[in-house]
Amino acid sequence: MMIERIKKIAAKNKEQIIAVRRAMHANPELSFEEYETCELVSEFLKSAGIKHEKGIVKTGVVAIIEGNNPSSKTIALRADLDALPIQETADVSFKSKNEGKMHACGHDVHTSSLLGTALILHELRNEFEGTVKLIFQPGEERIPGGAKLMIEAGVLQNPAPINIIGQHVYPELEAGKVGFKPGMYMASADELHVKVIGKGGHAALPHKTIDPILIASHIIIALQQLISRRVSPYSPSVLSFGSIHGDGATNIIPNEVNLQGTFRAFNEEWREEAHRLMVKMAESIAEGMGGKCEFEVRKGYPFLVNDAELTKLSKNAAIDFLGAENVIDLDLRMTAEDFAYYSQVIPACFYRLGTSDFSKSPTGGLHTSNFTVSEDALETGMGLMAYLALIDLKSC
Repeated sequence: MMIERIKKIAAKNKEQIIAVRRAMHANPELSFEEYETCELVSEFLKSAGIKHEKGIVKTGVVAIIEGNNPSSKTIALRADLDALPIQETADVSFKSKNEGKMHACGHDVHTSSLLGTALILHELRNEFEGTVKLIFQPGEERIPGGAKLMIEAGVLQNPAPINIIGQHVYPELEAGKVGFKPGMYMASADELHVKVIGKGGHAALPHKTIDPILIASHIIIALQQLISRRVSPYSPSVLSFGSIHGDGATNIIPNEVNLQGTFRAFNEEWREEAHRLMVKMAESIAEGMGGKCEFEVRKGYPFLVNDAELTKLSKNAAIDFLGAENVIDLDLRMTAEDFAYYSQVIPACFYRLGTSDFSKSPTGGLHTSNFTVSEDALETGMGLMAYLALIDLKSC
């Protein structure tokens, strides 16, 4: 039975894949700087005899595994390579060696897991029809997003995949379990950079100043009200400001205040309208209070939509592979992912891979300095993705 064969190969390769993951984890590289990671992936694929091309968007890698009748159909599997600018505090023997850099979002798990999937599919290449394209993508954590650049570089062509599957670690779920959600899944994400310009002076003489802190306060409150009252309650949307910097003092009103925030949505029409309304309101408030406002929207990733048919197929395959008790339904997430770019071009399925061992000490959350995973998840990740690929090819 194919499931048992895949599980056997995954178990055989588990220690090798754990070693690769630990090597990646100890040597994290930030977005679009993944040169050593690119070489690690390339050398691994080369040693396994898997055809690939490296240096796509400088640090990306694309591999091809051909089965019988390879031109009949192609599907794609994707993993991301980059780390985050976080100083690791997790107590592990393979702790980051690179100051201020850490794999705190599990991309080391994604990449090593996909390398494990590559080994499985390569071993089984004479037993399926079609081609599997493996995309090892840089720069997921940084706008404009490596996915966008990889698509522009042609990774969805020659051969063109019918659809694409990706996975992401999920510390809220135990290792050995996975989660799926068809349709809308993750929000779009835009960066807001706002400069409020006033006239500084002595804090005891506010009448001789144009207080940018006061103006910024009004802008923040007004924008929150705008978002909560102009969008439909049936369309989730979030506005948050995480940075307010005035560089004044107890007795100094500064000349300007800089705000940084994020805006999330699930509707492209509302997203564009919200951008226009926020800029207009902020500029109007600043002008009405005697100041000026420079409002920049740095458009980020679009919303991620999981194709209903592909996700249903993948979820049912996961139930067959892991058992129904190990497959859950997921809720909407206001977090963002540049995998969304693929989902805007071809049918896509992006699912969650459980990575925690709740019998041991708690693992940190994503993007935290003490984030850890149960490495048993690697065996599940590589095996399940290989099985999903084979089921997907069979159904095409």
